[in-house]
Amino acid sequence: MFPRIWPIFILIACILSSCSTGSKRWEYTYKRGKTAVIVNGHAVPPAGLPAPVMRAISAGNHIVGRPYKYGGGHRSFEDWGYDCSGTVSYALHHAGLLRAPGTSDSLREFGRSGEGKYITVYARNGHTFIVIAGLRLDTGYNGDNEGPKWSTKSRPIKGYKARHPVGL
Repeated sequence: MFPRIWPIFILIACILSSCSTGSKRWEYTYKRGKTAVIVNGHAVPPAGLPAPVMRAISAGNHIVGRPYKYGGGHRSFEDWGYDCSGTVSYALHHAGLLRAPGTSDSLREFGRSGEGKYITVYARNGHTFIVIAGLRLDTGYNGDNEGPKWSTKSRPIKGYKARHPVGL
């Protein structure tokens, strides 16, 4: 009787292992010629990136260091402070990829599903961040109320939808 139920145990083990509580992470990986670097808090891109990616990086650099402002960047792309979705919207808009500011919830439907080659938006209800040329542009990670900043630190992405602009 044991040999007949053995395959069932294997099947159950495989199913349970795929439901592990281990947190998926966005991982920073430097790729020469494709990944930007951070110098004095600003992203410095490698040469040869597509123009929309360069514009997104420039836009991110423009708002880095501004304070965190709940709802910042929602009414207008130009604001004195930004929250997470205002930050992502600002970068996407200045790259020519978004017409109106979005919320973290609406950004779950941005572009196409999956990670992009140069730009990926990670969005869930309540928070969003963007990875551009391998660097994460984010606000308030680790429970602080910091405004937009670039980072190479990994962060959990369990529960986030990965979205990317077509072709990027």
